[in-house]
Amino acid sequence: MPATRSKTAALVDLAGLGPVRPRDLLAAGIPSTYLRRLCDRGILERIGRGLYRLADFPATEQHSLALVAKRVPHGTICLLSALQLHGLTTETPHTVWLMIDRHARRPRLDQPHLEVIRASGPALDYGVEIRQVEGVEVRVTSAAKTIADCFRYRRHVGLEVAVEALREYLRKDTGATPGQPRVDALVEAAHADRIWSVLRPYVEALA
Repeated sequence: MPATRSKTAALVDLAGLGPVRPRDLLAAGIPSTYLRRLCDRGILERIGRGLYRLADFPATEQHSLALVAKRVPHGTICLLSALQLHGLTTETPHTVWLMIDRHARRPRLDQPHLEVIRASGPALDYGVEIRQVEGVEVRVTSAAKTIADCFRYRRHVGLEVAVEALREYLRKDTGATPGQPRVDALVEAAHADRIWSVLRPYVEALA
């Protein structure tokens, strides 16, 4: 019995850090059968295929981002979802926008719904930041890269959304790194996306 209580406590501690998967239990030396046991006792709840959390876990408004990051660790939160995370929009996306490698397999999630964008090279790798959301490491495009992406994928998000996000970005004086001028950060991100020729007139008009 002591061993059982010890593994139960270890699993509760692990889940207290954020959503857990069966592979997380194996790494901690906890049999995956404990997931079902704690679900049956109402301590854990299943929130997606192969994904569990504490039943009383205090979810934040970015809960869906943590779920996606846990299931698709190679993906990067982008576009409308990244705008919200950076405080560059007042709208709440109904789906999670995720950028993956052009050749990667499309993720299959029960929830939340995904809008998948594909990229490669600098357009995929440039300007990726790591945020902690509900104990989960979430990859997200930087503020500058998010603006550049909105113009690159303007057919997906709408040009009006991209322009308003750019206006807010310039107003907030948000750079890619501490001390980096906002326009310089935007130019670098736009070059990574090969979109500067499109973005430049809007920057010159609003800066």
